[in-house]
Amino acid sequence: MATEKFDYIIVGAGSAGCVLANRLTEDPAVRVLVLEYGGSDRSVIIQMPSAFSMPMNTSKYNWRYQTAPEAHLNGRQLHCPRGKVLGGSSSINGLVYIRGHACDFDEWEELGARGWGYRNCLPYFRRAETYKFGGDEYRGAAGPLCTNNGNNMANPLYGAWIEAGAEAGYIKTEDCNGHMQEGFGAMHMTVKDGVRWSTANAYLRPAMKRPNLTVVTNAMTRRVILEGKRAVGVEYDQGGSTHIARCRAEVLVASGPIGSPHLLQRSGIGPAEVLRKAGIEVRHHLPGVGENLQDHAEIYIQYACKEPVTLNAKMDPFSKFMIGLRWLLFKDGLGASNHFEAGGFIRSEAGLRWPDIQFHFLPAAMRYDGDKPFKGHGFMVLTGPNKPKSRGYVRSISADPYTHPEIRFNYLDREEDREGFRRCVRLTREIIGQPAMDRYRDVELAPGPDVQTDEQIDVFVRANLESTMHPCGSCRMGEDGMAVVDSELRVHGIAGLRVIDSSVFPTEPNGNLNAPTIMLAERASDLVRGVSMLPPSTADVGFAEGWETQQRTHAPARNLFVE
Repeated sequence: MATEKFDYIIVGAGSAGCVLANRLTEDPAVRVLVLEYGGSDRSVIIQMPSAFSMPMNTSKYNWRYQTAPEAHLNGRQLHCPRGKVLGGSSSINGLVYIRGHACDFDEWEELGARGWGYRNCLPYFRRAETYKFGGDEYRGAAGPLCTNNGNNMANPLYGAWIEAGAEAGYIKTEDCNGHMQEGFGAMHMTVKDGVRWSTANAYLRPAMKRPNLTVVTNAMTRRVILEGKRAVGVEYDQGGSTHIARCRAEVLVASGPIGSPHLLQRSGIGPAEVLRKAGIEVRHHLPGVGENLQDHAEIYIQYACKEPVTLNAKMDPFSKFMIGLRWLLFKDGLGASNHFEAGGFIRSEAGLRWPDIQFHFLPAAMRYDGDKPFKGHGFMVLTGPNKPKSRGYVRSISADPYTHPEIRFNYLDREEDREGFRRCVRLTREIIGQPAMDRYRDVELAPGPDVQTDEQIDVFVRANLESTMHPCGSCRMGEDGMAVVDSELRVHGIAGLRVIDSSVFPTEPNGNLNAPTIMLAERASDLVRGVSMLPPSTADVGFAEGWETQQRTHAPARNLFVE
């Protein structure tokens, strides 16, 4: 391997890297090397959608990063899972397919990411996707990534949740990935024929049949090799030896929002003070590397359920065995869903043009990682502010690639985020308090009926907030001095080097990050190849009527909300 040369070297076989590997090797004259520190994704716990909490909690498939003590979370250290396996985080995530609001991408463009407005991004969302219910000007019909809606919301709680949202004064949406994101409705997932449709399944596995693609697993990339101000290859460990791979064209770093800034810094690219403190030679001072880190965070608002219709009845070993057996035999049933089949997007105040709060509804009461289910029947709403203002960082503490960097999100550092969670609690309670939920709603389990004041809510949030596992922003795209990559994802000041993953997002999209990361890689593949970009979309974007002056479109059926 030390003497081999490739056209492109992709570091990371995750949500973005698999897409790049597929698209670049469409040209048989191009040779591509993919380096992935993890191994095979051929495991039942990865491929069965309902088992998603299991690989997330292993060290085999997960980097198992931990944050530094978070000052505004009582010094708690939060788990920051990242996929360490073919498919990356798309192989261990919750399988939710949410693109984000059109205005999120227009916001990127306003912040300096030229050419990344919604009109430019939508064609690549469509190119990536095959939507179960057919394509239109928003949804794709012939892409590698298959999306559907799970088990058609068979549990009655899903429908009750959507009706409660309408009774609380909000609209319903036919498709939150289509014309109108705002509102209550079905959520979609990356599942095909009952199987997790990760980027490994959708993009990498078909491409691995091509002779011009080489995939090396269990390969730790130590550093990007620079000659002057040009990237010419990488140094990596594999099989007990250190290897050199060189490239003719470019090194494409697709190691994710933690791994990408960490690799750049280990290669001597980043804030000089951070590098010197870590004992790394400064090859290129780039102050934004590792900064601007952000994440969606959430709390669980849980209720006991009066009727025995929740998934809590399926948590015993025998039920899990039967669910797994049915999935193994037929690839259907409860094992074929992530169970986040209904959700919602709302605006927390009048005058907001697009939503800033997201809901995932789950007909069970448990932790996101599957631990500690409620003994009895219950349901829960996972919610948090989707446009966080707090910012953190990723900083190397050593040149050793096996030593994790310091990760600090600074959750709740900004008052806007603290107020956002207060609104999430109050608005969720009002929705659950609507007539549609009367048949099911029992006592509030969390935060609990005694938690009412701002101060009490703040205490609950500090003690219980968890990551939604949507880190991004740590190699921000833009044209200013703190941007890491330009609008074509080229590292400022270094030739032959790009970063292509969610680390380049200037701000959090209003939704889960797998879909926009895949879109980003689809569009980036055309930038790398130097081909004509897909024509911009002219599709209309839906906004709630009266958003300028009202927080919801009509008065609630039961008014429980107190300003």
